[in-house]
Amino acid sequence: MARYLILRLLDMVPTLFLVLTLVFVAMRILPGDPALAVLGQNADGGQLEAFRERMGLNDPLWLQYVRFLWDAVRLDFGRSLMTDVPIRTLIANNLPHTVYLTITSVALGMTVGIPLGIYAATQRNKWPDNALRLYSLIGYSVPDFYLAAILLVVFSLQLGWFPINGAGVGFWGGLHHILLPAITLAFLKSAFMGRLTRTSLLEVMGRDYVRTARAKGAREGRVIFRHSLRNALLPLSTGLGLSILATRSGSVAVELVFNRPGIGRLLITAIQERDYPVIQAGVMMFAFFVILVNLFMDLVYIIVDPRIRVKS
Repeated sequence: MARYLILRLLDMVPTLFLVLTLVFVAMRILPGDPALAVLGQNADGGQLEAFRERMGLNDPLWLQYVRFLWDAVRLDFGRSLMTDVPIRTLIANNLPHTVYLTITSVALGMTVGIPLGIYAATQRNKWPDNALRLYSLIGYSVPDFYLAAILLVVFSLQLGWFPINGAGVGFWGGLHHILLPAITLAFLKSAFMGRLTRTSLLEVMGRDYVRTARAKGAREGRVIFRHSLRNALLPLSTGLGLSILATRSGSVAVELVFNRPGIGRLLITAIQERDYPVIQAGVMMFAFFVILVNLFMDLVYIIVDPRIRVKS
């Protein structure tokens, strides 16, 4: 287990290096002048040149690249060009809200989707199965931002059941504020997990050992949960990883619609303001999150199926 984990951690190094390189290149080829974006159109040439010198923008690209890598290794992302606040402070203030939203929505999606998928698989070609297919079709078709806008208008603006913006204070306040955004993200996740659970369970239930268990008189509940569901966990684990990543990307739009603090909203604001250091840090946070989720799913795989560790 420890050797497997070390190998996976070593695999992350070239990926992180490639991501950092792409972020550096992308920031340098984007149109626009950071000095002009910060100081405004009324700044004279001397002010612009002094800003570029202070930010190191006049240094050779190789020197900027080495400095950028060194700062990234030390998790020193610099300061925001617009607010002059340390970017580590901005991330520390916004990251917990995004993590809280991601965990809540994925938990809701799995809590709803997996039981629906199990029930639909046991009722194949009957109305519960057809209802899940329709639910999945709607879940796949409705974009997160569109559903977020509808829920906001109906339940916040018209009915007044939920707050319009913010993240709330305290546990109950935070729960009240996060419930509607989490339901928005969980809708698609539950549709995806429900359909995946149904498909995986039906595929396993058609195998010989399941038919043998039924022939020996095993109870239906034991057949489903002990013999079938346990062997369908590997594709469900893959679905969990995909749901986490999709929720993370979908949270960008949801944070904007519900005006919630978070990494996604911070990144979009930085792009609008041409705040390049914040953009670099935000993109790196997204990439690091994807790498961590992939590492987490590798560990889940070897727990669900230890044969994977042996083959590795």
